[in-house]
Amino acid sequence: MIGTQPIAPSRGFQAPAAAKRRHWGDRAWFAAVGSAFTVAQLVLVRPGMGLGWDETVYVSQVSRYAPAAFFSAPRARGVSLLVAPVASWSSSTPLLRVYLALLSGLGLFLALRAWRGLLPVRVVALGGALFASLWVTLFYGPQAMPNLWVAIGGLAAVGYFLQAQADRSRGTPLWGLAASAALMALMRPTDAVWVSFPLLAALLAVRRWRHGRLLVALTGGLAAGAGEWVIEAYVSFGGLAQRLSDGSRIQGGLSWNNAVDDQLRSLGGRILCRPCTGTMPSTAVTLWWFALPVFAVLGLVAAIRMRRVAATALTCACAGTAAIPYLFFIGYAAPRFLLPAYALLALPVADALVFLLTVSRGVWRPVAVTAVAVGLLGHLAIQASVLERLVLGTARGHQRWAHIAAELHRNGVRPPCVLTGHDPQAPPVPIAFYAGCASANTGGHNENTTAAALVLTARRMPVAIVTTAGVRPPSYARTWKTAHLDGRVYAYLAPITREHHDT
Repeated sequence: MIGTQPIAPSRGFQAPAAAKRRHWGDRAWFAAVGSAFTVAQLVLVRPGMGLGWDETVYVSQVSRYAPAAFFSAPRARGVSLLVAPVASWSSSTPLLRVYLALLSGLGLFLALRAWRGLLPVRVVALGGALFASLWVTLFYGPQAMPNLWVAIGGLAAVGYFLQAQADRSRGTPLWGLAASAALMALMRPTDAVWVSFPLLAALLAVRRWRHGRLLVALTGGLAAGAGEWVIEAYVSFGGLAQRLSDGSRIQGGLSWNNAVDDQLRSLGGRILCRPCTGTMPSTAVTLWWFALPVFAVLGLVAAIRMRRVAATALTCACAGTAAIPYLFFIGYAAPRFLLPAYALLALPVADALVFLLTVSRGVWRPVAVTAVAVGLLGHLAIQASVLERLVLGTARGHQRWAHIAAELHRNGVRPPCVLTGHDPQAPPVPIAFYAGCASANTGGHNENTTAAALVLTARRMPVAIVTTAGVRPPSYARTWKTAHLDGRVYAYLAPITREHHDT
């Protein structure tokens, strides 16, 4: 049992040379998965895709080429810290994409290494490959977004937790657990708590699992990662309770809400499903989602037969708690929200597939091999198809923002400048980033100024209200010049902007 003997079955005595070869062989499998993940991102997602809305918020916090966008209550600064080594000195999006693709491949490699000795190497490597093959994983691998990093941190944290329980004399798993917990909390503190809840519950509720140093490592890592977020809550948001309340309000009010159907609708390649209406994707696109819990249960059955049920059960529990808030407490959906659950469930699913292949005998063996091979090939084809459509559509949207920014420059809206507006068809935050302007909002979730302040600002620098055709400007801008930017997108330009246009 955990805490009294190793989780993985003993392999008996191994000569140092043989053990070293096995160690490097394990690393090679994990490195192959991480490398393939990076290459797939560079080939399928492509570095040239511009930055998305949320990405511009995170990157602008450390960029020298655009003012920092308003940082709302739910966000944490982990992503900004992650991209700072590149974004602080370069405005190149392709360079940032390549950097993040390399970093995410390395992160997956390290997370898989945390499971060495807990599960067979082929199971861990297959689990990593299954997770890396999902369109949502590939799409967000090279993006400046937090969810994949919570997934990587959660996968590593559970592995190090089990390593520390299996051998309490080693200090490396404790440091690994602390670092993994800190990574999760640095990216999204509330998600880190949900992922870690079963680990904390196991330490407190199961007598033979109680381990003081392990509890300190886990809670200390969470506290270290969330420390800046908590301090900022008191400095800028009126306290921790107020920041949590503001975050809930921005997300539509966190309360009981069945968002399972919303998540299903988003599987067809919708980055954000809010409001989540329209038809469901085809059965072929959603089949893997329904198969996921079935194979996870089968993986648990396999773990029982292999006498390593504790590791699989705890992994499934952490995946379940990671998914709960996004399936039952939020009124909209985004596929990236469930990345931590997918990362954790990938291991029992891989265990189930290996179990099906190894338990089959006689004439059933080729049947099982064929069924698994066909299923995996079909899965890869569907994921690639969804990813291709999404990348093309997203790239077009980002190019449109860049074109609108160029048209603003042509009309005299050049840094230093301010963009505002409330039309989701012409979002001022990402367009302002592309134009090198500050973004301002007099209402909504990103409210950070007033109409009176905008009027004063318009007397000393270019100010533009970005909107779509047919939308009346606010009263203070009724006399401002109108400029056509792109399609149905227009801008109301403050008088001083004309002087910049003439020069």
